[in-house]
Amino acid sequence: MSESTKGADRTGDGTRAVRAGLPEPVKHEPTLPGPVFAAHFHLPGEVTGPYSYGRDDNPTWTNLERAIGELEAPGRDDVETLVFASGMAAISAVLFSQLRAGEAVALPSDGYQVLPLVRAQLEAYGVEVRTAPTGGDAQLEILDGARLLWIESPSNPGLDVCDIRRLVEAAHARGVLVAVDNTLATPLGQRPLELGADFSVASGTKQLTGHGDVLLGYVAGRGDEAMAAVRRWRKIVGAISGPMEAWLAHRSIATLQLRVERQNATALAVAEALRQRPEVSGLRYPGLPDDPSHKVASQQMRRYGCVVSFTLPTRARAEGFLEALRLVEDATSFGGVRSTAERRRRWGGDAVPEGFIRMSVGAEDPEDLVADVLRALDESAE
Repeated sequence: MSESTKGADRTGDGTRAVRAGLPEPVKHEPTLPGPVFAAHFHLPGEVTGPYSYGRDDNPTWTNLERAIGELEAPGRDDVETLVFASGMAAISAVLFSQLRAGEAVALPSDGYQVLPLVRAQLEAYGVEVRTAPTGGDAQLEILDGARLLWIESPSNPGLDVCDIRRLVEAAHARGVLVAVDNTLATPLGQRPLELGADFSVASGTKQLTGHGDVLLGYVAGRGDEAMAAVRRWRKIVGAISGPMEAWLAHRSIATLQLRVERQNATALAVAEALRQRPEVSGLRYPGLPDDPSHKVASQQMRRYGCVVSFTLPTRARAEGFLEALRLVEDATSFGGVRSTAERRRRWGGDAVPEGFIRMSVGAEDPEDLVADVLRALDESAE
């Protein structure tokens, strides 16, 4: 057992979530201190201590970073977490702090729809970009000579899963760093650092905070030179979280386990209901026993997420379905307590059919949500 994992935290997810990142109790002080709005701090004499200028550090970030670190790597003292202004700020921080001109990166070809924009910028800086699908561990074929492997598992929006341990071992054997986008799973669904990854990266805008009112991102990784470069990138670019957003995120994490349990269970119920409908094709949810990714997902995930994807026969049918829904908002993003769904092809960045639907299951009563989905399918067929 390594020094970093001695005395590993065996606390349950719910207990850990409600107490994560709380400072030591002080009489007459709040259990979760309010946001610190400060551009500068008292700093007489030599520059010592943690807080000097608001672009570098903030006490509200510190509490949140500690909380996320306790979820991503419980019981470990060698992991550093940094929060950012958004998920894309966190993604960019890893990619652009680790890659140099002449080096190569392996990206998923079926990942988040902004990745093609990232690819264009990386190539403009002289970085070679290779892509392969998530499913079937296809990225193994593009590792040789790369500097960094970027994994998105489950992938967004197709919900394919790769064997993270297998890819990490193959990458490290070749001297390749590994970053895993953990947005869809959340730390309660899988822990990439425990699977061997160097970085766990996520958009806290989604299920981590869960209310659709915060833009946030984070990077968690071992506190070494690689993370020092990520911290330096945040300082240079200034892609920092506002204190209010950080405080709201920390407050929201307290209910993460409650939300995740409800949303994951309801997502499975919705997927099982959709499986019975003849007009639905391409249904994907890693929690379904017959999903192509279920076997691998069950070996590395503790929970399967709140997103279900499927395809309706035509664009018109998909749009009619979305319009007929009463408990599901037609909106992008995912992970919120209120269910959302959208026809992903409307953005133009995903290689999916016109009738492809990405549905994010919220915290509504399962029976109500399933009934609403089935009714909307019936109405859109008329």
